[in-house]
Formats: sequence, structure tokens, C-alpha cells
Amino acid sequence: MRGMGGGGGTFRPVDSDAQRRRNAEAPRVPHLGRRVVALFRPYAARIAVTAFLVVAGAAVAVIPPLLVQRIFDDGLFPVGGGSPDIPLLIRLVVLMIALFLLSAALGVGQTWLTATVGNRVTGDLRVRLFEHLQSMELGFFTRTKTGVIQSRLQNDVGGVSGVLTNTVTSILGNVVTVAASLVAMILIDWRLTIIAVVLMPFLVLVQRRVGQVRARIAAETQESLSELTSITQETLSVSGILLSKSFNRQRTESARFADENRNQVRLQVRRAMSGQGFFAVVQVLMSSVPAIIYLVAGYLVTGGVDTITAGTIVAFTTVQARLLMPLMGLMRVALDVQTSAALFARIFEYLDLIPAIADAPDAIPVRRAPGPVGRIEFRDVVFRYPDAAPASRPTLDGVSFVAEPGSSVAFVGPSGAGKTTILYLTPRLYEASAGKVMFAGEDVRALTQSSIIDEIGIVSQETYLFHATIRENLRYAKPDATDAEIEEACRAANIHHVIAGFERGYDTVVGERGYRLSGGEKQRIAIARVLLKDPPVLLLDEATSALDTVSERIVQEAIDAAARGRTTLTIAHRLSTVVGADVIHVVEGGRIVESGTHASLLAADGLYASLAAEQLAAARVMTEEATADG
Repeated sequence: MRGMGGGGGTFRPVDSDAQRRRNAEAPRVPHLGRRVVALFRPYAARIAVTAFLVVAGAAVAVIPPLLVQRIFDDGLFPVGGGSPDIPLLIRLVVLMIALFLLSAALGVGQTWLTATVGNRVTGDLRVRLFEHLQSMELGFFTRTKTGVIQSRLQNDVGGVSGVLTNTVTSILGNVVTVAASLVAMILIDWRLTIIAVVLMPFLVLVQRRVGQVRARIAAETQESLSELTSITQETLSVSGILLSKSFNRQRTESARFADENRNQVRLQVRRAMSGQGFFAVVQVLMSSVPAIIYLVAGYLVTGGVDTITAGTIVAFTTVQARLLMPLMGLMRVALDVQTSAALFARIFEYLDLIPAIADAPDAIPVRRAPGPVGRIEFRDVVFRYPDAAPASRPTLDGVSFVAEPGSSVAFVGPSGAGKTTILYLTPRLYEASAGKVMFAGEDVRALTQSSIIDEIGIVSQETYLFHATIRENLRYAKPDATDAEIEEACRAANIHHVIAGFERGYDTVVGERGYRLSGGEKQRIAIARVLLKDPPVLLLDEATSALDTVSERIVQEAIDAAARGRTTLTIAHRLSTVVGADVIHVVEGGRIVESGTHASLLAADGLYASLAAEQLAAARVMTEEATADG
């Protein structure tokens, strides 16, 4: 029975050295103990009841061996001789069964309370951490591995419930069990107690050694299993399958999987066979302790020093057998506490992160800004990424422009010039290092972030669709959208007729990341999702650069329709998509080096004209190659 006195659980082998190294790598968090206590404070009453149940359960579990002594000495084999005392036996047996039932009930109650409190604290903490991560700036996610974030959210937070179950109650139960067992052993026979206490450390040390050896092999096995899982995820994902099939590497991937699988089998065999010699020693020692006690008892009886009854011997060995697991658990108290502290430290490290971009205390919503919604202005904006070297060139250096409401403004230039950064600064996904980004006539730092985002729709090159139906993906922009509104947005995005042709229509599941749809279909659904939001500002980040010519034309028609009457900032790779823009800014090296219409920029014969000539030459070559192939 788990937690009832600590003696009935199974010892969990742990590689102590490896665990200590992991604990040492944990961040240092001030007032950690006080903050951990604060997490559990709302459940103080339940924790107090749990502690009572643990203590009561551990104490109750020691009583049956004492009853065994009476059953043997007074019930079955009365000291004065004679036949068994059946009435006394009935009372003692009924009392033992009642104690077993009480112990079981206490165990069930304790398990329910620890599971309830532990998982509620875990749930509270998981939601709190998730909400805090949602508030972090975009830059945090670009510099932090997704796997690290998921590990904090799932593994570390998930381990919180075990702190109450495996650490707090285990320590308390083990202490009570050891104390109660020692008291009971002394009451039964103090001389046998001395012998048992002398032999017990050898048993504990050998068992601990076995556990550490097995834990090291278990760690290697887990690493191998993680590698096997990683290979499976990489190879059997949609992208992985496409990659392996496109390069005809299925046999190579199968061989890689088979090699790691052989390693996993080898480790599993080692894990099964490891420590068998130690276990044999443990079994011998575990059998030897009561055997030695029997021998000493025999000497005491034959020596006439004192009379030791059969009931005394049976009761004593029963209690003594309960000491091993609790003693081993107490030997790991310091490590368990350190591990729990490291767990909470990693969680609080993330909870203590301060978002680099946050609303000012007196921030106002966009609708209260002095200028018209849809007017965007950059005033001598400088931007440098937080992790950039101090001596490096800023990503943006003195960028200034104005986009009037309803106008179409395009940004073109070489890769890495800073075009996407301009788009991300507009909704304040990044913070300008210097200068001002104005939205609706107000500095974005004086506006609430949520109200800015409410006025902006973003369509990027990489469209993200959930593994859900088309309807559910569209309603992400507007949860209360009616079917009529959804269809209207899709018609405007030139995708309704395609969706209507699917067997399940808008209830078609798009697959992971929308893999069941073509690139052009995904982009048009993304445009429809933005249209459903109906924002006055559109930000288009190379929305057609990954599409073929036919898909690009269809998507561009949808974009042109969506942009009517809205302020539109467009980043374009293909200059043909921005020919009709009201103004085109050419960005190079973080600066706007040219501005004007398509015609005026061609006439200026600068960088824009050079880019246009390169693309025209490339298109001519492709046309000639296509003609030759035909």
C-alpha cells in the first residue's frame, strides 16, 4: 500500500551522482522555499489531513505484528499449556482484519488527497506558466528552443504532483514507520532489536548499491529510447517521409532505426540482468537477518537467560522486515529534497521572466488614439536584436516612412535587408531600439498591445493551419463567425469554390500543418481567415514567394481583393506583385535607399531597376528553357 508507512512501496533506483549533477545545474531562485509553500497554501487543510492519514496509517501498520505475538502466545499456544483459546483468537483475528481494513481506508484516502492536491497544484502551475509564456515577446521564442519550453511546461510542471506524493508524504511516512517499528521491536525484545539494528545497515547499503547500478543502465536505456523516438518522429512525420522518399533513402532510414533498435535491445537485456549478483546477496542478507534472530533466540532460550516465545520471534521478524524500505528512503531524503527544489527552481525561472514588451501603465486603446486608424509612420527607427553583438550593424538604421489609411506600401530589397523586421515592429512584436513607430497617430508604446493586434491582419509566407477542419481553422480569427460570414470571406479569398468541391466541404480536416492542401489553397485560407477578422491594416510577408506562377496569380488576385480599402504593407520577393503599389521602398543594409512608384524607380536606374532587370532576365531564361523542353 503506497505511502502507508513507507514500507509497502517499491524502492525506486536512482543514479544519485547523475541526479546531483542535474540538480547543480538548476537556476538559483531567491526565496524558493517560501514560494513553494505559497503554491500549496490554498490546499493547507487537505495537506494537514493527508499528513494525519500518513502518520495514522504508518502507526496502524505496526500494530498487527504485536497482535501476532498474542495470537501465538495466548491464542494458539497458551504459555500455561492447554488447547487454543478460540474466543480470544476470534477477537484478535477480527481486530487484525479491522486494522487491515482501517489501513486500507487510510491508504485510499491518502492517495486520493495527494493525487487531488498534487494534480491541482500542477494544473494551476501549468496554466499559470502557459499564460506567462503567452505574454512573452516574439524574440524569446526565436532564441529559445521549442523543446526546452515544452520540457518546462510538461516534464518539470508534470513532476510537481510527485513532490507531494513521492517526497513529502514518503519522508513523513518513512520517519513514522521507522520510529514506530523501532519502538515496537524494543517493546517485543530489546536484545533482538540490537542484533537487527546492527545487521540492518549492511542490508541497506547493498540494496542502495544495486539501485544505483540499475539506475545508470536505466538512464542509458532511456537515452536510447529517446533517440529511437526522435528517429521515429523525424522519419515518420509528413516532412520526413517526403524527404526520405524524394531522395530514395527509405533503406538508409530503416537501417538507422534498426541500429538504434539493436542498441535498445542490448540495453534492455543488460537492464534485466544487471545486479543479479547483488540481488542474490540482498536475498541472502534479507533471509539471514531473521535466521540470525532465530539462532540468538534459541541460545537465549536454551541458556535459560529468559523465555522467548514463538509469538515474540514471529512478531519481531515481521516488524523488522518493515524497516528496510523506509530506511533506504530516509537515506535519500537530502537528494529528494534537492531534486524537488531543482524542479521548482526551473519552473520559477520561467515564471520570473519579464516580458521585454509590455503595456505601459497608462497605455490607451487604439480607438482613443488621436490619428486615423490605419495610419502607420516610422520616425527614424533603429532596431538591433537583443542578442546581437554591440559592435554589429543594427538590423534597421534610421528608417522613416508614412503609410496613409487605405494606401498600399511595398518593401523590396535583398535578403537580410530588414524588410520583415519593419513588418514585425508595426504591431509591436518587436520593440524599436530608437526612434518611434506610430500607429493611428500615437507611439505604439503608448497603446495597448491587444488593441494594436485587433486592428492588424498578418499573412506570412509560411501559413500555419491547425490539424482541424477548415471551418475550425477559419473561426480561429473570429470564434463566433456564422457560416455565412465564413463563406463570404472564402469567396473574397477566391477559395470557396475549392472548399465546396471537397467531399466534406468546410468540415474537411486539413491534416498536420495543412498538408492535405496545396500551397496556394493554404494561403487563400489564411487570407480568408484574415478577412474574417476584417482588420483595417494588412501585413503581407512574402505571401506568394513560395508558390508557382499559376498559384501566385490566383493568390495575388485574392490579396488584391482583400487589400481594397485597407492600409497594406507588403514585403515582396517578386517585383511583379507590387507593381501597383502606391509607393515602393527599397531596403538595403537596414536603410531605405529608394522610394517611389514602380515607374519612377525604374526611371531612377538604381537598385530597384537592377533587381527588376535580374528578375526579368531570370524569367526570360526560364521561358526559353520551357520552350526548348516543349
